[in-house]
Amino acid sequence: MRRIGKNTRKPKGFEIMESTLEALENELRDKVKESNVGLRNSESMWPVMQIGYQRSRYVYDMYYTHHRISKEVYDFCIKHKLADSALIAKWKKAGYERLCSTYVINPSNYKFGTVSICRVPLQNKNEEQCKARDPTTGCLGCASGKDASPRNIFGNKYGQNLAAVQVARERRMMEIHTNATITAVDIATTKPQSLDSKNSDSTAKTNEDDDKEHDNDNNNENKGDDNADTDTDSDDDTDDDDDDYGPAPPSGIWAGSQKLQHDSETIAADTNAVKNDNTTTNKRMKFS
Repeated sequence: MRRIGKNTRKPKGFEIMESTLEALENELRDKVKESNVGLRNSESMWPVMQIGYQRSRYVYDMYYTHHRISKEVYDFCIKHKLADSALIAKWKKAGYERLCSTYVINPSNYKFGTVSICRVPLQNKNEEQCKARDPTTGCLGCASGKDASPRNIFGNKYGQNLAAVQVARERRMMEIHTNATITAVDIATTKPQSLDSKNSDSTAKTNEDDDKEHDNDNNNENKGDDNADTDTDSDDDTDDDDDDYGPAPPSGIWAGSQKLQHDSETIAADTNAVKNDNTTTNKRMKFS
């Protein structure tokens, strides 16, 4: 892994992120080795910038948003350059929560002392400008605010919320484990039918009158209909959508199924809403 020696002591809890960070590093190495024939010089660097953003965002969300890692693990990632500390510092400020790179807000990098077009909100762009990308990072728009920028600022796999995906997968696995445990407990606590009740049922059946044979035939027909209904119900259960959340992701592929993507986007939206509420309350307290 990048800038981490074999004898380097890793803090406790780093294993939560180690596989994802290692996959991102391998993905970065593959992109660097790829040929850039037919691409512009700036466009060939897009994957490098985007993977760096995704890695920093993953570390940031795991610590500040979902609180899954400790301060020691976070400092370890910053120390060994696994996350961009300057970019994370900008994410903590209002208006820069989704900034793609510190390069795009430096006026010296653009003509007339402006910033990149990706910093302009979508509602202030025309149709052609909405499709424009920043030439350095390939960002479609990273302005803050509701409906100010697309959900995926890069429009590809490098714009995913990997931390939210991991949290959604862990929640799903916890639900499966809990349901399996409850089912096992129910089976263990179910008492088998006693022999006495079985004997009494058998004697009751042998003592039935011949006059009730016709009724028994009708009951048997009804039971057959009920069994057919239960069979159709079981078939309907098997036709339910499978909650396939996929294996733990190597970063080179999409991190999960559509359901997992939807859950991760919901988790990310909820956390962003909580952040916005906290910032507004803090501003009101300051003004008051």
